[in-house]
Amino acid sequence: MGRRITINPITRLEGHGKIDIFLDDGGNVERAYFQVPEFRGFEKFCEGRAAEEMPALTAKICGVCPTAHHIASVKALDALYNVEPPPAARLIRELMYCSFIFEDHLLHFYFLGGPDLIAGPQAGKAGRNILGVLDKIGAEAGRAAMAMRTKARRVNAIISGSALYPVCGVAGGVLKTVSEAERAEIRGIAREAVAFAESTLALFDEHAIRRGAYADYARDEDAYAEPTYYMGLVDEKGRVNFYDGKVRVVGPRGKEFALFPARHYARHIEERVEPWNYMKFLYLKDIGWKGFRGGADSGVYRVAPLARLNAAAGMATPRAQAAYEQLFGYFGGKPVHTIMAYHWARLVEVLYAAERMAEIAGDPRLTDPCVRTIPAAQPREGVGVCEAPRGTLFHHYTTDKEGIIQKANLIVATHNNAAAICMSVQKAASAFIKGGVVDDGILAMIEMAFRAYDPCMACATHAIGEMPMRLSIYDSGKVLVREIVRGAP
Repeated sequence: MGRRITINPITRLEGHGKIDIFLDDGGNVERAYFQVPEFRGFEKFCEGRAAEEMPALTAKICGVCPTAHHIASVKALDALYNVEPPPAARLIRELMYCSFIFEDHLLHFYFLGGPDLIAGPQAGKAGRNILGVLDKIGAEAGRAAMAMRTKARRVNAIISGSALYPVCGVAGGVLKTVSEAERAEIRGIAREAVAFAESTLALFDEHAIRRGAYADYARDEDAYAEPTYYMGLVDEKGRVNFYDGKVRVVGPRGKEFALFPARHYARHIEERVEPWNYMKFLYLKDIGWKGFRGGADSGVYRVAPLARLNAAAGMATPRAQAAYEQLFGYFGGKPVHTIMAYHWARLVEVLYAAERMAEIAGDPRLTDPCVRTIPAAQPREGVGVCEAPRGTLFHHYTTDKEGIIQKANLIVATHNNAAAICMSVQKAASAFIKGGVVDDGILAMIEMAFRAYDPCMACATHAIGEMPMRLSIYDSGKVLVREIVRGAP
């Protein structure tokens, strides 16, 4: 008979998950499942609430990416009330958002993904954490990272009223202006952020690429590569933008497949469920669902840092553009399909976020006292989009004439990546488990396959309803003898 291996819980991510790996009689992988057992009914909670509550309410979905939900929500309110924020409000929102992306990406690199890249999967359980990273890079570098994240959160506190859960965004703008003294403080922090981003890229080069096993993993196509479509927001010149723009999708060879505004998202992507997971799976409508496989004839696509860089024509700031070119030069051109490139792409975005912070902080329009356009239109329906650290995020609200939410649909970043994450776990497990030989280091290398995406399970399990539980009973010859479905007679 075959064998079952369970990694439970999986570690260094937001939320809860587990991996079930089933081996055949020869000890090779027959099927691997990436499962999310937690459940949250956030969309249903939103029904009956005033639309104006949504930016603060949806920020509580997640303790790691509240600012992403806040921004997507206020942009949905802009669309709902057909109101355009003043230039200062747009700058304030984008500045806050770039600061958030900057510190959130640093969290993943130093605390969550860094142990895989710098300490390495063979370091043992006691060393695959921030302590293992500090052992390699030095305690001083670790202290600098924590101090820089604190300063970035200071920017968010100045702008949003909270270092963690923003409360500044409203339909048509923001609630608080930025003073000249505050702008001066933010400019100083932004300059430090640019320097720190560059030093982090240098650290990655020294400790991951040159000294570590990153190069081996990055080029291991049998374990960590899968050709898919890629999605990300781009500005009018096709460059990466976190706050606004159109959604661009490119194919496995880099050719543009679709370009659309946020309000048309439902024309292009579709949701589906599987009976073994609380997490929804998304795919491109025009191609259709062909199962958990990649390639041009599969509707599976990916989002988040590598996908954004693959989908874009470049970066909008000079230092980030140079880092972007270095990344794709290392891999021999674009698009890049190895999931290990997500870590590098994340650091390119750290540099872009820091540079953009500095640009906005230097813009005198930031302190303009006009920060809100008061809505006057009757609400009906609105869609907002932004690039969360973990990928493209949509908020879609439908209300009655009084602005009370009748339906909310949240397409979160990890939903977009869900199918690809499952495929990556399956591929890594199949590559590393041979003849039934499994040890702690092998299991760690399998976990690396999902961790590169930096998934957020708390965000991804938001739908409500009864789990379509299906219990399948097989005999020793793997013949189905009975199936029990919840609710069936």
